[in-house]
Formats: sequence, structure tokens, C-alpha cells
Amino acid sequence: MDARKGNIYEILNGNKQFLIPVYQRFYSWDIDQCKRLWNDIVEMQKNGKLGHFVGSIVNIAEQAMPTGVQKFMIIDGQQRMTTLMLLLLSLRNYAIKNPNDTTINARRIDNMLLKNEYEIGDERYKLLLTETDRDILISLVDEKPIMEGTRSRLIENYNFFVAKLADKEIEPFELYESIGKLQIVNITLDRAVDDAQAIFESLNSTGKELSESDLIRNYILMGLEPSEQTYVYEHLWRPMEQLFVYETQATVMDAFFRHYLTMKLSRIPKLGRVYEEFKLYHLNCEFRTIRELCQDLLEYAKYYTDIVFIRNSDKDLKRLYKDIIDLKMEVSYPFLLKIHKDCDEGLITSDELKEILKLCISYVIRRSICEIPTNSLNKTFATMRNFIRLDDYVNSVKAFFLMLDSYKEFPDNDKFEIAFVSRDIYNMRNRNYILSRLENFENKAPIIIENYTIEHIMPQNKNLSLEWQADLGDDWQEVQKNYLHTIGNLTLTAYNSEMSDRSFLEKMDMQGGFKESALRLNKYVVLQNEWNEKHIKERAKELAKKAESIWTYPTLTAEELSQYQVEEKTTEKYSLQTYDMNDLKRVYSNY
Repeated sequence: MDARKGNIYEILNGNKQFLIPVYQRFYSWDIDQCKRLWNDIVEMQKNGKLGHFVGSIVNIAEQAMPTGVQKFMIIDGQQRMTTLMLLLLSLRNYAIKNPNDTTINARRIDNMLLKNEYEIGDERYKLLLTETDRDILISLVDEKPIMEGTRSRLIENYNFFVAKLADKEIEPFELYESIGKLQIVNITLDRAVDDAQAIFESLNSTGKELSESDLIRNYILMGLEPSEQTYVYEHLWRPMEQLFVYETQATVMDAFFRHYLTMKLSRIPKLGRVYEEFKLYHLNCEFRTIRELCQDLLEYAKYYTDIVFIRNSDKDLKRLYKDIIDLKMEVSYPFLLKIHKDCDEGLITSDELKEILKLCISYVIRRSICEIPTNSLNKTFATMRNFIRLDDYVNSVKAFFLMLDSYKEFPDNDKFEIAFVSRDIYNMRNRNYILSRLENFENKAPIIIENYTIEHIMPQNKNLSLEWQADLGDDWQEVQKNYLHTIGNLTLTAYNSEMSDRSFLEKMDMQGGFKESALRLNKYVVLQNEWNEKHIKERAKELAKKAESIWTYPTLTAEELSQYQVEEKTTEKYSLQTYDMNDLKRVYSNY
């Protein structure tokens, strides 16, 4: 290892080229980080400071050739080096556009710091990035036009520096001078001696600079031979990354790896420990090669992103995915990954996959309606795969649900109905989802819930009109208190503000009122001449029966369930009553 303190001019000077390996993330610094760098430079210049430390660049020297360019593979420091290159580009282009300002030598910047003057092809450039970043940086260096509408942090940050130069907060020659005062530790590793992966991890041990998925990518690809590294990246890793939406790629990929490990290990890695858990998993996994492991990751990432981004050509699966997203069922993902893989391998049919997905959705929504705490759900879904019987797949899933008890239970129809009619649905996070599914169930012309608002048939106003008081009876205040936000009193309308606190008959007959409504939720409502406790309870019971059909309870015959109950009984459960207390007393009397 050779570590030297210097500046970007010393690092770039000479016939050199710095390469970003395929396993490195794309250029990711945003405007805020560029602002901090700019402010540090301005403060250093205005206060007459002699220098400012900006970090390190860690690289591995490639085998030197007798002639040509000496190449260095950067394993840490891509972001700061690229940003400094953008700053130099803005200075060079300023000098080109302002030839009368002789304080900046555009040719010197171009030929010493941005390019290798006498080289051709890719070796002409001091810095080569990866993928589309490479083409954009080359276009900036060569002053080539970039397609209008191209989104890139490189372009955004370059334009930021151009604008700052135009503001003349400091003079261009002062900026050039200040860049030379930025202190960088340039660390060059010996490939034969230094452990690049260990050094990389120590530089990123805080986890702030790189996401868990960044660290995993580097771990997987860094140690491969160049040809295998290129193959794995281009055919497996990069296609996997492209499944994720760019704007949220890091966070969603981090979540994917955590769910993947949970599915594989049947336990949940702690947040912030996913990378460490992945390394341990890799050392003991069933795959012989990195290529096989990455193939597996690609397959599961496809299942995961299909769910998360609601992608599927099968409209029924797509609707189920939407339900899963609406209910925020992240805890179920490890199990859902497993059953999608089994469906792909022919262990279950597509219809059986949908049936199991529906059961998972029912389990979550029924528990939510019954107000059962959710803190056990993650462990339930994490271990669920261990109870699957391949020769009786769907029934084993049903049996698993049916045998859950206590705080893990799957509420049956009786418990669900009691809770559904009395629950404060209006203040639930899932209220729109619940009303939407009640309306759209088996509806060939489903509504778009976003086009409607929730309407309280009996108004929320505590000072109800005399008409409402008459409808509700002498104890109208108690009726309003008990039933206001329950399902029996809630519907959907596009005329919420117009309905307001009007009487029931006015809401019925007005333009856009209940009589004109084609919503299924209003079928019972339009048959009434008044609205009171009796009608709220009757409608709630009707909707509860419909909810039982939407979010079904698993059913097995007594004979089908009994074989699983027998298995359960063979695992003896121990308690204080299991032991002979007289035997225990005799044991302890000997001490």
C-alpha cells in the first residue's frame, strides 16, 4: 500500500487513467453535496486558509505497460473525484467562452487534467465511469451535444458549477487556485498484497456513504476475475438493478436483500446488518459459484419487483399485488417470494398461487379489523415456509393459518363480523382500501377510489339538525357517538361538500344524491326513507357478510385438518405441569 497526501492536480497529472469498476454504484452526489464542496472552497479562499481535507481516493494499480497509459481501478473516492472533474470542466469551458480572461489556461486543464493529450480511443480520458455515466462524462469532456431531456446528476452538478462561476462569488483564477489547495490522500493498493475488500469495508464501516445493496454488490463482484466479473455484472447483476425504479433503487434494493435473507434463513436480519448477514449467508449457502448465487438473486428480484411495482400481465395477480401494496404487507414478502418461486417451478399452479395470496391478504386485513397487534406478523411470515408440505401445498398453508392461536390467530367469521360492524373504520389507515374493495368486489365496471371521497350518511357535526335528531330518536347523541365512523354509516360520493350536514331525505333527492348513485355501496341506502340506528346496523351486517366473501377464512374438512393437528401434537409442549415436582425437589435437595 502506498498512501500519499496531495491534490487533484498531482493525482491526475501524467499519462494516467482512472477507471470505475462495474461493481461501483453510479455517480450519486447531488446538488447539496456540491454546495458543501463549493462553500468549503469559498470559505477557504476568503479566509486565506492554506488547505482543506476532502477525503481519500483508494485505487488498485493495474499492471504497468512499458508504454501507454498507467491505469488505476478506483475502489473508493469515485464521487469526490468525479465532482472535482465536473468543477474542472466548468473552469475549462469558462476559459473557452471568455478568451480575454487569461488567468485560466483552458488548454492546460484539457490536456493535463481531463485528457491524456497524445492518446486515442478510451485511453484519451483521465476518468472513465460506468454505463451511461461514462458516455455523458465523455460528451462533457469532448463538448459534444447531449440529448435534450437526458436525466443525469453529472449534468445537474456540472450546470450548478457553471452557474456558480457566472455569479463570480470568487474569481475563476481563485477557484483554480483553491482546487489545488484541496487535500486528498491518494492510496494505491498492491493487488498481490493488500486485501481490497477489507480496506473497502473499513472505509465504509459507518454505512453512511454506501447503502447495504451497494456493499453487497461490491462484495460479490470485487473478488471475481475480470472476465467473470464482466459476465456476472452484465448478464445478472445489472439486469437485476434495472428491475428497480431508479429514484428509489437503493432503499428498495436494501429492503429486497433483507426479505431475501429472511426467506432463505427463516429469521429476520437486523436493520443495518443486512450486508454482514449476506456475507455469512454466502459462505454457507447452497450455491457453488457467485454466478449461481446472482442467478438466484435475479429470479427473486423479479418476483419482488413485480409485487412492489405492481407488474404483471395477469390482471388478477396485478390486483392482488395492489392489495398487498395498499395494505403495506412488507412483513409477508419473504413468504411471498417463496411461493412465487414454487409456482415458477411447477409446485403450485397460478390459481393456487392466487389462492394463497388471497389468504395472506385476508389474514392481514382481518387481524387489522379485529385490532390484533401486528408485532408477531413478521416472525409468522418469516417461518411460514417451514410448514409447507409439497405433496399437499395449499392445504398445508390453510392448516398453518387455522392452527394459529392467541396473538397470532386468523380471526374466524364470527370474530371478524363482530369487529367489522363495530370498528371505527373511518379512522383506519386502510379505510379507502376497505371501501374500494367492498364497492369493486365482482364488479365488472370498478370505480377508481381516488375520484370519490368518504361520506358520513349521518353527519359528523355534533350539533345535528332537528331533522336528524328526529330520525335518530331521543338518544340521538349516543347513536351518533356509537355509529358515526362505523361501516354501516360510511359510503362514497363525488358530492361530499354538497351533501355536508343535510338531512337524509335531502341527501337522497339532491343532484348527485344517493338516488342517482350507481355505487353498490348505496344499494341498501337508496331503499330507505330515513336513517337511524336500526338501518345502520342492518347495513353494517350486510357489508360484513360481503367482507367475509372478499377476505375469506381458510376452510378444511375435519379429516384434512386432523393430519396436521396430529403432527402438531407430536411436538410435546413443556410447562411446569409437565414435570414431577417431587422429582425436582429430590434433585435440588442434593445441592
